[in-house]
Amino acid sequence: MKSIKFFLICICLLSSLSGFAQKKQLQAVRDQIKAGKELARAENTLRGLLVDSVSRKNSKIWLLLCDALVKQYEQGNEKLYLKQKYDTAAFFSVTRRLCDTMSRFDSLEAQPDAKGRVRPKYRVKHAAFLNSIRPNLFNGGAYFVHRKDYQTAFDYYSDYLQSVSYPLFTGYDYMQHDALIPHAAYWAMFCGYKLSDADRIMRFKDLAERDTSMLNFVRQYEAEAYLVKKDTAMYVKSLQAGFEQYPNFAFFFPRLVEYYARKSEHEKALGITERALKADSTSLLFRFAKSTALLNLGRYGECIQLCTQLIKENDSFADAYYNIGLAYFNQAIELNKDRQKYRSNREKIITLYQRSKPYMEKYRELAPEAKSKWLAPLYTIYLNLNMGKEFDEIDRIRKEK
Repeated sequence: MKSIKFFLICICLLSSLSGFAQKKQLQAVRDQIKAGKELARAENTLRGLLVDSVSRKNSKIWLLLCDALVKQYEQGNEKLYLKQKYDTAAFFSVTRRLCDTMSRFDSLEAQPDAKGRVRPKYRVKHAAFLNSIRPNLFNGGAYFVHRKDYQTAFDYYSDYLQSVSYPLFTGYDYMQHDALIPHAAYWAMFCGYKLSDADRIMRFKDLAERDTSMLNFVRQYEAEAYLVKKDTAMYVKSLQAGFEQYPNFAFFFPRLVEYYARKSEHEKALGITERALKADSTSLLFRFAKSTALLNLGRYGECIQLCTQLIKENDSFADAYYNIGLAYFNQAIELNKDRQKYRSNREKIITLYQRSKPYMEKYRELAPEAKSKWLAPLYTIYLNLNMGKEFDEIDRIRKEK
């Protein structure tokens, strides 16, 4: 019995000592805040106290932490205003910590009392203050985007957007009155795209779609998210939807055509080019893509006719020469495959190689680095036309690869 009493006495003494020590810490923190010195140290002390589950319910500690952060914010804001040397990133960081701390304290205050009443005493005051500094979350995101720190930038934009639903801001109705929300969502999506993080890209997609000025890029990032996730079906679906909405946007058309070409769905590729040309009949890209689709479909005459027109408009357009050269070359190859009719087709085959030759040579001249495209055709052409000197040169290049 005596041992139990002794144990209880010890517990009481330890509790008293702990309470006394905490009071000393809080008084020291008050002095630091009042003097406006060692504020980071004061903040760390208070955060250390909040680790304890009992202290976490102590409003005095939370309020002191709010005061320490407000003081840091005010000092930083003053230095920036006076154009004195100050860490801009640290200023934005204080803004984030203030929003997080006051929101968490508001959740504590919003706990029902013994009679089930919810009476957050500091909600109005803290909400008014945070509402005045909340734009710095957006500005912080822009600051870190400029520094190419997309991970941190995303966190700022995310905080900005998530703050919309804080109970602390009840009555502010940011979704109706904050014009920056769609822009913040767009930039969050952009950061996710830069990070190749599908979840971050898509997290605020619905809000980003409200930014109509950047909707073409929103559609691009959405497609990129599906590509990151290796969801080919949704990737193609996104490309199709993006192309239908923005046929002239540089992202959707070439990738869609490339996908169909890779799947040997050349009719679909041609269909896409036809729809693109309805949007812009003069586009060099669209017309050349159509010529390639025609080439892949074996509609060589139409391909040659279209590329001839492109060369008339731009005589240094290398790929147009290549498509014409390949159109003649492919016909020669196809005739050459029928060995039973080789003799009767021999003259036609030679003529086709002769027609292909100047276009392939011109392509080589304009695109000397594209050996993988012109080397094999020229090797075959020179071989069949018995062009010894030219063949020897191409054969040497082929062996050097």
